[in-house]
Amino acid sequence: MSSNPSSIELGTFLKARRCALSLRAIGLPDGGGRRRVKGLRREEVALLAAISADYYARIEQGRIQASTSVLNRIARVLQLDNDQREHMYELADKGATRPRRCVPQKVHPQLRRLLDDLVNTPAIVLGRRTDILAWNHMATVLITDFAKIPEKRRNYVRLIFTDPAMRTLYANWQHVGHSSVAQLRVEAARDSMDARMSSLVGELSIHDEDFREWWSADHVAVPSAGTKVLRHPIAGELTLHWDTLTCPADPDQRLVTLTAEPGTPAHDGLRFLASWAADQPSSATPNR
Repeated sequence: MSSNPSSIELGTFLKARRCALSLRAIGLPDGGGRRRVKGLRREEVALLAAISADYYARIEQGRIQASTSVLNRIARVLQLDNDQREHMYELADKGATRPRRCVPQKVHPQLRRLLDDLVNTPAIVLGRRTDILAWNHMATVLITDFAKIPEKRRNYVRLIFTDPAMRTLYANWQHVGHSSVAQLRVEAARDSMDARMSSLVGELSIHDEDFREWWSADHVAVPSAGTKVLRHPIAGELTLHWDTLTCPADPDQRLVTLTAEPGTPAHDGLRFLASWAADQPSSATPNR
């Protein structure tokens, strides 16, 4: 039986997860001796998942498709969190029959209206591969002038790793970069035949050591909210809360907003920035 790309990716993911565990982590004694392999052995995962070692080996080698019940048991043994489970299921469910999504995305009208109404709130719309589909004026003055980036290169993860200004703007750039790679891995799992995704990963792997290291670590995550600290040249340091709204009409599009707690310096900073932005020329997205 030949292996397909998704089965191979699934095997790579499972191997990375078992190598990150130890017998002690799953509540078993390690015997105190020096082990020849890092993490759990295949045989140990198979034993705890109540399947044969040969069957588990074939799953990791991409030679067989596991049933949902087997995947559930493996996920329990490997202590996968919700994001990691979803990623595993995406990899296991992909196949050559899944249609390729070659049609360029355009921002959904519903999200476009929301962007236009958010006068004082920075917001962007992310599509597949974290492509930046749209933004409002406040996002331009807070982050960067997205309109100056060629449309085919207008991608959030690419921006984080290729624009030196981002490493200055984000106080904790390492965390932002690592999180963006984990999010991109989930995107990649949804379509192994996406040539643009492969090109993006290849480009960033060649040009950035941090991206290459974090991508190979196989971490996955799809957070819907969090906090970021930005060091803005005009508004100063801003501790902002970001939230994500998934478009009901197109789940592949997400509106990301940045807000601040009322009464905080960050809230005052955003209000000041909005006032300043009102006097600046608008650079709105053409994707209307």
